[in-house]
This record gives sequence, C-alpha cells and structure tokens, in this order.
Amino acid sequence: MAVEVLLVEATGVIAALWRKAALPHQYHLVVVTTGAEALRVNALLQANVILLDLQLANAMEILRALQRQQLNAAIMLFSRESIEPNKMDMLRLGVAEYITPPYDGRHLRAAVQRLSRLGSTDESSTIDVLAGRFHGFIGSSKIMQNVYRVVESASESKATVFITGESGTGKEVCALAIHRQSGRNKQGEFVAINCGAIPKDLMESELFGHVKGAFTGAIHHRQGAVEQADGGTLFLDEVCEMSLDLQVKLLRFLQTGNFHRVGSGDLQEVDVRIVCASNRTPLEQVQAGMFRKDLYYRLHVIPLHLPPLRERGDDIAMLSEYFLVKYAREEGKDFSIISSDAMQLLSAYGWPGNVRELQNWIRQMVVLNVSGQVTAGMLPAQVRSGSSVLRGEATVTAVDDEDDSLRPLWLMEKDYIERAVAQCDGNIPKAAAMLEVSASTIYRKKQAWASRELPC
Repeated sequence: MAVEVLLVEATGVIAALWRKAALPHQYHLVVVTTGAEALRVNALLQANVILLDLQLANAMEILRALQRQQLNAAIMLFSRESIEPNKMDMLRLGVAEYITPPYDGRHLRAAVQRLSRLGSTDESSTIDVLAGRFHGFIGSSKIMQNVYRVVESASESKATVFITGESGTGKEVCALAIHRQSGRNKQGEFVAINCGAIPKDLMESELFGHVKGAFTGAIHHRQGAVEQADGGTLFLDEVCEMSLDLQVKLLRFLQTGNFHRVGSGDLQEVDVRIVCASNRTPLEQVQAGMFRKDLYYRLHVIPLHLPPLRERGDDIAMLSEYFLVKYAREEGKDFSIISSDAMQLLSAYGWPGNVRELQNWIRQMVVLNVSGQVTAGMLPAQVRSGSSVLRGEATVTAVDDEDDSLRPLWLMEKDYIERAVAQCDGNIPKAAAMLEVSASTIYRKKQAWASRELPC
C-alpha cells in the first residue's frame, strides 16, 4: 500500500534531501509551497505523513488548519535553525516529531518510516465529506453538498431514483453512491446497463436474459441484468434511449417484480432497486412521444439532478488536483502543484464534457510532460484559449454567406458532428460527450447518412 507524504516547504531543502534518502518506492512524495495548497492537496491526498517547514511565515496557522481537517496524518516539523521546541506545545498540537539541522538522509528516512506507522489510513464517510469526497464524488461546493444530502436520503428508501445531468457529470458514480449508502450494498450487486449502447434487438435479452435456443446464437441459458442485480441495485443508464416496445415490458416488471427470460414462459421474481439516468430531460421525451408517461411516473419518484462542472465553482480546482495526484502516482511522476495561471484557465474554461473531459485532459497532461509544476503552457490549446468544441463551433455561421445555395439540414448536422469527431481523434463517445448527446445517437446518424444519396 502506498504511503502518501505531503511536504510543505518553500526552499526545496527537504525535497532535495528526500531524493538522497532513497526511501522505498511505496513512499510517494507531493511537494507544495503554501498553506492553501497544503490544505487543498491534503483534503484530496489524505496524507499518512505531513512534513511542515516551521519557518514558513504562517506555519502555525497551517498546522492548526491541517489538524482541523481531522485526517489523522502523522505530522513532523522541521526548521532550518537549531531551535529546540517546547515538547508540551508540540504534543498539544499533535506533532509527532521535530528535526533540526544538520539534516541527514538516513535520519529523514528513519523518521518518515516511523511516522508512516502512526498515520492512520482508516477512512470514514464523515471524514470523506469533510475532505470533499463522497463515495467517488470529489467536491465540496454548496451545490454538491445538496446532491450528497439527496443521495443519503434516497439511499434510505426503496423508491426509484431518476438522475439527470449532462454527459460526463457522474451519473453512474451517483447511482453507485446510492447503492453503497444503502443496505443493498451487502445484499446484492450493483449492475449497470447502458440502454443507448446496446442494439435494440439485443436489449431485452440483456435486461431479462434468455434461454438456450431463444434466437439464433443463443447457445446457452443466460442471466439478464435484473437477475444479476437480485437483492441489489440495477442502474439503467440512458433509459430514454430504450425502445417503446421494451418500455412496456420494463413497466410490467416494475409493477409486478416478475419477468421471464426471452424464449421462456416461466415467470421469475427478483428484488431489485431501480436507479435510472438520462442526459435528456425526461418530461420533454414524454411530450415528444419518445418515452411512456406511465413509465415516467414509475421511474421519476426521486429526481436527482447533477450540475454541470461549470456551475461547481472551486470544485474544478479540487478535481484538478485530485486527478493530478492520482495520475502522477500511476505514471510514477512527481507533479506537485498547479500554477495559479494554469488554475485560472482551468476554472474559466466551460468544460462541455464536464468531469470526464477534465479527467481526460489532466491525464493527457501528466503523460505528455515531465514532473514538476503544472504550468499554463502544458494545458491543451482549447483550454488556454477558453474555447471548446461547442463554443468554437457556435461562432461558425451555419450558411456560407458567399454561397447562395442552401444545404440540407442533415448535411449541416453531418458536417458539424464529423468535425467534432475529428477534433476528438475519432473517439465517438468523447465527441458525444462534448456535443451532449449519447454515443448511440451518433452511431444511428452515421447509419442514416450511409443510407442517403449525397447530392451531386
């Protein structure tokens, strides 16, 4: 298990000594230079050991603030001067060790290893929420605190939950949080099925299973998602993409709790809690005749809306630092902090792909750059310029002013989507997230384009 060490110093003396100390590879060092950075990073990192420079201007304020986070790290103070501290004061402030010069790599290594055995790695949901972490969510903004409260309330109920939000906002993370908070976490599995990613003719089998010989290729009996989730939670992602025919069968299942596998007349009964999600507005889908009204009322018992990243304020900084620490650790690099200029750009960008897009860019940046501080120059061009696929394309005139002929609307849409896919290097799910549609929508449109004859 990795031992997370947070170093708070402005001079780089201990950071240089760390390299000489040759600690085992499981000791992972993150360096910050200010108290504000220390608090943000520690909330995400939940360090086992904290090394704090006592000669920072506000060192004691930083120490007290770190203690208020209640994350149970073992703290060591160090100073560039041979000052003997008051041991009672150190104990009262929760300081486990204090070192003075001359510094020695061997002594530092021994001290850190000793402290790592003191730093608790136990986690509790209370500590996670204080640190801006909640069952996979990262963020402490007021709008997310409201989401956490709804999740906790919904977890205590058996009623169906309908999660809405743009692509990339974390709808599956939310559904999993509801499952983990509930008693079903110990009774059954969390099973997720994407209604927009599965071909329509296979969807019933995916949901309810089939028996051998039910259709061509059905060479074995197969459990469906509802059986796999018995006792647990079934998450129906992009439920508005489900065909009307299958919506009828889903409604019947919700009403009775009974179903039969494709090709079988034997009724089976399961105990499943349903959580569903869509990046569309479900009531608009009902009004458009794409979603059954009776099914809507069955599913839309506890509505839960996830806000887009652009509305989450300081959560952008918290998420950026979390992903930086996560991927730097995975790639074996020592990225420490994000510069203020880079953070301003990240905070100002619109993030049409939401958390998923931010996560992708941070990982890309870590892979393509050497260790150190994240600077504005390391960020993607569209983040530096403040543009996105949606923003950039919005400035393009739909009809060429120099061309008197109007083009068919479907061709305009085709060009628009193809430009988005090209900008995402052919990654259709990513392009779909940027355009705020499901990937299945793009696949269906590509099939429709192929069946048309382009004008000569």
